[in-house]
Amino acid sequence: MSQSSTLELARASYREVSLYSPNRAPARVDLSDNTNLWGVPPAAARAIHSAATASITRYPPLYVEDVKKAIGGYLGGIPPEMIVTGCGSDDVLDSAIRAFAEPGDRIAVPDPSFAMIPIFARLNGVEPILIPLADKYEVDPEPFLESRAKIIYLCSPNNPTGTVVSRPVIERLIDEAPGVVIIDEAYAEFAAGNCLDLLKRSPKVLITRTLSKAFGMAGLRIGYALGDPALIAEVEKSRGPYKVNAIAERAAVAALTEDLSWVARHVQQAIENRERMVRVLRDMRLSPIPSEANFVLVPVPNAVAIDQALRERGIAVRPFTALRGVGDALRISVGPWVEVEECLSALEEVLG
Repeated sequence: MSQSSTLELARASYREVSLYSPNRAPARVDLSDNTNLWGVPPAAARAIHSAATASITRYPPLYVEDVKKAIGGYLGGIPPEMIVTGCGSDDVLDSAIRAFAEPGDRIAVPDPSFAMIPIFARLNGVEPILIPLADKYEVDPEPFLESRAKIIYLCSPNNPTGTVVSRPVIERLIDEAPGVVIIDEAYAEFAAGNCLDLLKRSPKVLITRTLSKAFGMAGLRIGYALGDPALIAEVEKSRGPYKVNAIAERAAVAALTEDLSWVARHVQQAIENRERMVRVLRDMRLSPIPSEANFVLVPVPNAVAIDQALRERGIAVRPFTALRGVGDALRISVGPWVEVEECLSALEEVLG
């Protein structure tokens, strides 16, 4: 069978989708993924090493109630029926789009924002409507509401800009949107505030989070969402059972119940190093975008060439080309200062 004949077997909406494939070549200093570069919470590591054989040979719990209880406790008493878990927050986001939008419906997405959302939309037969960020990388609510999208997606802090959506904008969208408003808070631990209190404002708010960033467990793929029990039940249906493996479950419960002080300490170090990084970048006559995440986006000329030159020096960052409203830029994750300093020194050398 020819390649063209094979393509005819696939869904038409899939033909425009490419594999997610950033450069993942090993580097001596890797500041490209926005993960916790200080390591894993010690309690989580102990839980992994002490896992019984049955954790591997048997299926995990259907919907990991122990993880839900641990998440609820960490967030101040949110009940398990308001929580759904998944294989990373992207799994939860994909499931939510499938749960709340029929094929042919629209999802309104800021541009730029999390690159996987338009892909998840197309994979579910949903049309992504990309809406440019306004001045100072704020979200303008008007075009989002005018789109009449079945789902509005907001990322706050936003990836890749690191900026937050203002509270009045979020509240207006929640009050006036015709459908579900998803607030992606993957980087909430690094920000000055969050939107958890808005769960009480409306039953159509869904907040997604992850243990991949502040908690240092990206390799275990644990994400979750918070919302009204009726909303969560629909995501749970869409997501299906067995999406959090048994080893990840043990590690998550241990981190969320035994090691929150470790997490908080390293979040604070990330914030301090982020601000220190911004000062150095400004001294280099660059204009980093103010960030409330664990990364900084730095507009540069010819990001691909600079990224290649950094990789030749053993440094990995994330290049972006022609970002709407930004242009070319490098996204640099925050980690231990010795790694950040090596990256900044190499960047200064490359820029001459």
